[in-house]
Amino acid sequence: MSAEFEVTITDKDMFHFNIYHAYHGFQGIIATVVGVWVLIMAGLTFGKIEALYTVLYLVLGIVCLVYVPGNLYLRSKRQLSSSQTLKNALRYKVDDAGIHVSQGEQSADLEWKQIYKMVSNKNQLLIYSSRVNAYIIPKEAIGEQYQTIVGLAINHLEGFRLKLNPFSI
Repeated sequence: MSAEFEVTITDKDMFHFNIYHAYHGFQGIIATVVGVWVLIMAGLTFGKIEALYTVLYLVLGIVCLVYVPGNLYLRSKRQLSSSQTLKNALRYKVDDAGIHVSQGEQSADLEWKQIYKMVSNKNQLLIYSSRVNAYIIPKEAIGEQYQTIVGLAINHLEGFRLKLNPFSI
């Protein structure tokens, strides 16, 4: 059982990865909660305190809720434009030995025991080789082979390393 596919990362793919990474951590959750709380406070205090404070609440809330995604979008564009590796297609082969990645004459193997975790979300399959480094694979590039990859991962990785939706595609 194996799956082979080719992936070219777009700025949209990189943005989805950065958003996932930012908002599934403590810092992203806190920024969202603070942003919403400050906007609620602006509404509750409107007309009861000086207008300048209400405006400051609004600005702070908007910054908390808009700055992070905006900054991540710009970072995604910079990452892709500055990396020659990410601009070109990567060829993947997933089998019982692990994940084999090649690009041109270069190749790398990631054995199943080296995989930190695998996560699937709405748009992507993320194969982490460490806490922060991941192979970003858009689900549209995998297509129907997603079930094969999930099956291989279930057979070779411990359950705590998997956060996969087996029916998602």
